[in-house]
Amino acid sequence: MSDTSESELLARVPSSLFIGGAWRASSSGATLGVEDPSTGRTIATIADATPGDAASALDAAVAASADWASTAPRQRGEILRAAFDLLQKRRDDFALLMTLEMGKTLAESQGEVTYGGEFLRWFSEEAVRITGRYGINPEGTGRTIVSQHPVGPSYLITPWNFPLAMATRKVAPALAAGCTVVVKPAALTPLTTLYFAKLLDDVGLPAGVLNVLTTSSSKEVSAPILSDPRLRKLSFTGSTPVGVGLLKLAADNVLRTSMELGGNAPFVVFADADLDRAVDGAMAAKFRNVGEACTAANRFIVHRSIADEFATRITERVARLRIGRGTEEGVGIGPLIDEDAVEKASRLVKDAVARGARLVAGGERVEGEGHFFAPTVITGVTEGSDILREEIFGPVVSIVPFDDEDDAVRLANDTEYGLVSYVYTRDLARGQRMIERLQTGMMGLNAGVISNAAAPFGGIKQSGLGREGGFEGIHEYLSTKYTMTPSPFA
Repeated sequence: MSDTSESELLARVPSSLFIGGAWRASSSGATLGVEDPSTGRTIATIADATPGDAASALDAAVAASADWASTAPRQRGEILRAAFDLLQKRRDDFALLMTLEMGKTLAESQGEVTYGGEFLRWFSEEAVRITGRYGINPEGTGRTIVSQHPVGPSYLITPWNFPLAMATRKVAPALAAGCTVVVKPAALTPLTTLYFAKLLDDVGLPAGVLNVLTTSSSKEVSAPILSDPRLRKLSFTGSTPVGVGLLKLAADNVLRTSMELGGNAPFVVFADADLDRAVDGAMAAKFRNVGEACTAANRFIVHRSIADEFATRITERVARLRIGRGTEEGVGIGPLIDEDAVEKASRLVKDAVARGARLVAGGERVEGEGHFFAPTVITGVTEGSDILREEIFGPVVSIVPFDDEDDAVRLANDTEYGLVSYVYTRDLARGQRMIERLQTGMMGLNAGVISNAAAPFGGIKQSGLGREGGFEGIHEYLSTKYTMTPSPFA
């Protein structure tokens, strides 16, 4: 893409808050800059919301709530389907925009448009499948009616690493269920959400159903929304410490919550694994999105008999990855999101090496403009290393050898997180055992990419609460009502 194309696209992206169906400046007039992480340069300046703007956004969501809840499910579904169709027409715009503000390659951004769009399509179909039940009570004296109803106004906080998919994964089920929403995207990548809001406005979403706040002061702007008793639902994707803080605030008003938090995914390779498939899966599980994904493989737990061969094959593949700006053809590794991410990756690698690990490839920042870190392979990582405890969120493969199945399970479960695990083995019985023994909410068995709009996404332990996607996803935005009526024959 040429600079002119980038400029033309950025000129089409709204720079204001979206409240009550109108684009408006921050009430303070404040703005914040959005940077391209591959250059460090500011590419857009947008409105920086205040707590007063947040209150206005919730007011708009509350005002629209009753009408949207009573809108026919088919009509809600048709709006989501129209959004899906329009997204396909604008897919190149969305892909380029994500690459500009987040740094991922254009190919990966195109993949995210496909993935993110599927939530619009899936929940457009789920909107008309909200069901209940009717039956005779055990005593025969009455009738039991169980019905599902929209939870109500919802506050959705999305992360920076998948700007479109994390928005559609929350917004689509909420709208399908009949809930109105206030969305707060991450300050690092807000442009995609603003452009998505424009898309929903273009397909006729009623005013106030979706409201968007962009801000550099998340805590201050969130406070008036979370403290308002009219809010009934909070959905957050981000770090565990921030999620824990939000859960404490949500407790005051007993909010329904969905929390998709940190991960520390083990990637277990047994001696009988198909090594070619395991290496392919490892590359996908680790280097997708430059490793900046909660589902990224963090700890490669490989049987000692094949650990060296696995490391050799991974290193050969890593050596072929071209580093550069995501808009450049042939680039496989883009920048990390900011300098803090580069410093964290560097710190974790240095700690592992200091504790006895061997650096095989990479291990340092790439000099020049932007926030680049070389794809890295380290072997012989020892227990106690920080890299085994913390989520890396970078392009680092850390390999830990194991001796038997019990050892692999112990190493894999040795974390407070429990989002996703990956296992490679040809032994069907072992695969079934690992499904039951590994403490994660999701698992890839001989698969390195698992996310799908039709499947429930979420973790256990400190990786979160609730599920997004699948038919489970819409139930996060529905409340269950039980009604008792006398027997019509009494």
